Amino acid sequence: MKKKSKIQHNETKKFVDKNELNLWKRGFTPQAEIWNGRMATIGIGIILIILALISKFSSV
Repeated sequence: MKKKSKIQHNETKKFVDKNELNLWKRGFTPQAEIWNGRMATIGIGIILIILALISKFSSV
């Protein structure tokens, strides 16, 4: 005999439409996380380019 749990878990999954992924939404939203990742990637790329240029032109 299987016992039923007194606590029911109601999970709601909110999927984001593909048209909404590039929207600029603030807060803890999937769109904000996507933009945070993009900006972090751009920032790391800029830092690496600057470091490469500094090392290339600072050789005496």
